[in-house]
Amino acid sequence: MITLSRARQLFDFNLSLITIGDKKLPNFPWKAQQTTALSKDNFEKNYNYQGGIIKKDKTEIPKTCGVGIVTGYKGLEVIDIDLKVLPSLKEQQDFWNEYISFLKDNIDDFENKFCIYKTVNNGYHILYRCAKIEGNKKLSKLEGYTEAIIETRGIGGYVFVYENKVEKLDYTEIKEISELDREVLFEISKSYNFIKETEKIEVKEKEYKESKLTPWDDYNSKVSIFDIINDSFEVVRNIKDKYIIRRFNATSAHSGYVYKNSGCMYLFSTGTIYPHEKLISPFTAYAIKHHNSDFKEAAKKIYKEGYGSRLIKEPKELKEIVVINSKDLEFPLDIFPESLQNYIKMCNTTLDSSIDYMGCSLLWMASVIIGNSINIRIKNGWVENCTMWISIVGKAGLGKTPSISNIIFPLMKVNNREIKNYIKKNEKYHAYKELDKKEQKNTEEIKKPIKTQFIVNDITLEALVDLHEESDNSVGVFKDELAGWFKDMNKYRAGSDLEFWLSSWSGKAVNLNRKTAKSAFVEKPLIPVLGGIQPSILTTFYTDENKDNGFIDRMLLSFPELEIEHYNDKEISKDVLEWYSSSVVNFYDAVKKDILKRNIEMEIEPIIADFSNEAKKEWVRIFNDITNIQNSDEENEYMKSMLPKQKSYIPRFSLIINTIDCFYADGTDVSTISKNSILKAEKLSKYFIAMAKKIKVNTVEVSDIKQNIYLNKDKSVREKFTAIYKENPNIKKKEVADLLGVSRQTIYDFIKDLEKCN
Repeated sequence: MITLSRARQLFDFNLSLITIGDKKLPNFPWKAQQTTALSKDNFEKNYNYQGGIIKKDKTEIPKTCGVGIVTGYKGLEVIDIDLKVLPSLKEQQDFWNEYISFLKDNIDDFENKFCIYKTVNNGYHILYRCAKIEGNKKLSKLEGYTEAIIETRGIGGYVFVYENKVEKLDYTEIKEISELDREVLFEISKSYNFIKETEKIEVKEKEYKESKLTPWDDYNSKVSIFDIINDSFEVVRNIKDKYIIRRFNATSAHSGYVYKNSGCMYLFSTGTIYPHEKLISPFTAYAIKHHNSDFKEAAKKIYKEGYGSRLIKEPKELKEIVVINSKDLEFPLDIFPESLQNYIKMCNTTLDSSIDYMGCSLLWMASVIIGNSINIRIKNGWVENCTMWISIVGKAGLGKTPSISNIIFPLMKVNNREIKNYIKKNEKYHAYKELDKKEQKNTEEIKKPIKTQFIVNDITLEALVDLHEESDNSVGVFKDELAGWFKDMNKYRAGSDLEFWLSSWSGKAVNLNRKTAKSAFVEKPLIPVLGGIQPSILTTFYTDENKDNGFIDRMLLSFPELEIEHYNDKEISKDVLEWYSSSVVNFYDAVKKDILKRNIEMEIEPIIADFSNEAKKEWVRIFNDITNIQNSDEENEYMKSMLPKQKSYIPRFSLIINTIDCFYADGTDVSTISKNSILKAEKLSKYFIAMAKKIKVNTVEVSDIKQNIYLNKDKSVREKFTAIYKENPNIKKKEVADLLGVSRQTIYDFIKDLEKCN
């Protein structure tokens, strides 16, 4: 039983409390408490009652054993899930997991709307307030059971007070929900009611009217998506506006939906040939399944079969279709040794740092550490260094900088250490140079130290080149925000920043001529770049100019789907942090001591790494696969422009991955690139290609939204959104919310209203 102080607290939050005797029945008259709450004093009197009062029928009023909340009072209603009807704990938990999963998928912001407590019999109470409530109702019974598994407690009811809270909201934080949310809650609950015969899904054949339809629109109007996916999915629930489907042999409760109104499929699951988190029309499903995502050939095929107007030729928009493999959008963490994987996973679970952002940061850091010490020879006359340009994309507040810092902080410490050592050595050198010749002869010669600062943030191009002349192994550029760096690409001085950076990426010598000072020259530039940028800013750089000059295609982009996380109490151990920090320092020191070689003129002579025989075979296959895509009509033309740069990046990836493996894992020769390293590099390349496609698609969508908003500039926000939504129901809710200047919740409310109307 809850404490008296806790009960008195609940009174302050518009709850009507009663006391409960044995058998979970009220021990004192309580009907009046449906409209009028007891006073705290009267409740306390009932709470402390221990028996002894004899009723008129000569029976004793049972002593108080618990506390109840009266439902119906001030709009309070409760969904009561009674799982004791199920025979085993596993069945009970499986039922609850599936049920709560459906609710969270179909009710926006579920955790912030409903208060949930677990009962002593492994059941659950879902509490809320609503303007519309009813009396107690039985919503669902299972086959073979007489007791309801889901029922309501509303007007004329009560529930026992428990203290085992399941979600974030407490009894003191019960929220009022909309009638629409309540309707969805009831629909899902009723879907568990046993029906003697499984409902057969019948798709009404749509009437065909001759018109100037495209083949795909005509196909969508006549063909049910169930005709295409019936060998992969089964229907597990039929609710008001959608069918809930599950992939055959899937362990999850559901894999996605088929919307009744549009006939389109939406998948959560990634274990199929169909993309997830995208609306998939019957034609799209057909093209993916029967034509390997070749939409052009699919359209030609259905046209020959009689779909579409005979007046319509090959669709222009199909040329712009971009197909993204959803599996490639997941950062391939397994390219790193297990110890580094584990560290990244720990940072992800304890510090809410992005796996994608951390993985990219690790690549950049390794690029800085390795620098010019190792190059990779693809063949005679074609040698690549390990320069990485990486931009992590995400809105403000998603933890871009903390994610980066969790990876590169040891290298920043080393950078500071090297700066301090250089300052000390330089002071000694200048003191030696100030000695006269006689004193110098009697003193051990001190040579001019090499400047070893290798990470910069905000620095002019001139200062960067000056620094790189001395810190010739590498100079890593790390910026919290890359927007300024992007903008500087087309600023012309005595030449352009763009020309300099394109040359440095390729490892070509750069020369900076200045009128007021000596010219600066770097023979082997190696300047890895890392930083964050917001998607809305990045899209402005997707111009024809940047496509033609190849700048944007040199950027490796990471744009994961992230949400701002709530605070968690999990801690990463100090031992883990210390291990990671020391391992990075040791990696840096090992490269500097054992790998970095200089000639008599103190110039770096890189170790030249070659592919092993097995790795060479894989590289030839990968190179030819990319070439075939470049030469085919299957890929979007804009996307083809990034592929030549991947022919440079894949060897660079393999060099970095191989070197990391040599240090952290197997300790093999850094001069031989293994088959495993090139295969990992291929996987990483597919990730960055998929990300580039995703961002380009997002750029096009944003442009379309802006144009639509402009065309409807005199209309209300709701009318503007309706026009956008009708044109593309799969539009990104975050983007359209930002561009319209409203919250995401407003957008979700608009969509609900539109679907309800339909």
